[in-house]
Amino acid sequence: MDFDIDCYIIMLSDVEGGFAVYNKADTIQRFFAYAIDAAISGLCGVLPVVGGLIGFLYMLLKDGLMDGRSVGKKLLGLRTMTGFGPATYGDSAKRNIIFAIPNLFMIIPFLGHVLCGLVDMIIWGVEIYRVMTDPYGRRYGDEWAGTQVVSEKDM
Repeated sequence: MDFDIDCYIIMLSDVEGGFAVYNKADTIQRFFAYAIDAAISGLCGVLPVVGGLIGFLYMLLKDGLMDGRSVGKKLLGLRTMTGFGPATYGDSAKRNIIFAIPNLFMIIPFLGHVLCGLVDMIIWGVEIYRVMTDPYGRRYGDEWAGTQVVSEKDM
């Protein structure tokens, strides 16, 4: 896959030496992509005990799938990028650990789903605020991993 150098600006950062800053992806598209991924994770959680682990792994590694695209991002034409190309499983783990950990609550029948939902709402409140106020739409997880979610049409 070739990336056109005119589509992004290289900026220096203290996160792993540098990252590419692309145009800000649409916040509504990002919300729906996350909703799809959260639904997949939640459906995994229906399986007793092992479902919580599967949901945890999906949320942790989802952006390393399909060249930086989770299922939700693929369906909505988004991609998670670094300054060196699409996000890897390692990049995904760094940016999504904060969303993956609450999925471990789903090991506990019923109460675990409630706890997961409550913790996710708090985390998402903080992260949505960050996406909306950052000029490039980078949430804290993106800062930690040196990533940015972009629209594939802008690449």
